[in-house]
Amino acid sequence: MTRPDNPIRQVADSLLSIEVELRQLGLWASELPPEEAFQSTKPFCIDTLEFYQWLQFVFVARMKELIAHDHPLPAVSGIAPMAEEHFRGRPEPGSELVRELETIDRLLSGG
Repeated sequence: MTRPDNPIRQVADSLLSIEVELRQLGLWASELPPEEAFQSTKPFCIDTLEFYQWLQFVFVARMKELIAHDHPLPAVSGIAPMAEEHFRGRPEPGSELVRELETIDRLLSGG
């Protein structure tokens, strides 16, 4: 039985919170972007995807895959600053999403 303070459980809960927040912001997509959008060599696929698309289709999807197959999680994460930059000057209020990303950064980085 998984204990509530289990780091994997905490990361899974945080991923769910990120998904919920993206949905509440109206930024959760029902369709995948074109395959070529994932071929970017830039961090966060910044040249081919919106940040929130990268969160949904790359980060959240990959993290769920790692958890489902009991693979090691990344030992470091720094996504929250990118989210802060993305939401600066945008109409969507991204503060809750940034807070959730700060949580997952902290969980993954062991802090």
